[in-house]
Amino acid sequence: MRSWRISPPHRSEQVSAARAADLVMSISHRDADAFAASMLRTVGDMLPVSQCTVFAYEFGARPRTVSAADHRGGRFLRDVADRYATHFYALDGNRAIIESPHNVRSRDTLVLHQQQSKEIANEAYRAACYSRPNVSDRLSLLVQPLENVWLSINLYRDRAHGTFTVGELERVESLAHLFAHAAKGHYSLHGQHQEGPAATMLARIRRICPALTPRELDALRGTLEGASAVEIAGQMGVKPASVVTYQKRAYARLGISSQRQLFALCVAPQRG
Repeated sequence: MRSWRISPPHRSEQVSAARAADLVMSISHRDADAFAASMLRTVGDMLPVSQCTVFAYEFGARPRTVSAADHRGGRFLRDVADRYATHFYALDGNRAIIESPHNVRSRDTLVLHQQQSKEIANEAYRAACYSRPNVSDRLSLLVQPLENVWLSINLYRDRAHGTFTVGELERVESLAHLFAHAAKGHYSLHGQHQEGPAATMLARIRRICPALTPRELDALRGTLEGASAVEIAGQMGVKPASVVTYQKRAYARLGISSQRQLFALCVAPQRG
């Protein structure tokens, strides 16, 4: 896996007038998946890419599928995206970039992250999101449209075409600013989410204790959303006993011992 920031390209990839018009029209299309389909066609004119998804990481919540397109059509890619958001997003290299406390964030920051199938250590994650969809490589463009919100534009490579070459990465880079600008517009028009009470409380908990692990945060998130240990286990893809363990570890880090104290900590007056 590797990631790098993108500067404005020295040259812009030539996009036909028809493709440019198609991308602009897709931003406000009533079918949200038309946006991913348009980007898939635009990239497809230059190099082989089989799938495209756009995820929104909002206010520390689980990722939400904003748009998805697959050459096969149907619900297939949406189902893969749902499994990723429910069970595996905590294992994604993208999350480490988005949530890194050392990441200097700017509305103008664009980051590309490459993650190949062979680099996924978790067998279940690799099977569900790479092997079964026949993906060998994924290239993610990360852009921040709002504070506490990131969008991930993901391009997936079919195994028949191997991994992205250096030349192909350069061609994607030349489209990155166009795609990022379009994605921000699409996001603002298609159900942009507001920060809910649970997300607000979780954000406060994270400020109080930055040392909490992603799994501990996932367990706390479910608790703050009012879910049971069984329900949280289903969302995290672990056993209910593991959820209880994550909760106890989180409580210990926070210096509390119960769910009641967790909620009290969330609503206690902040010190100036």
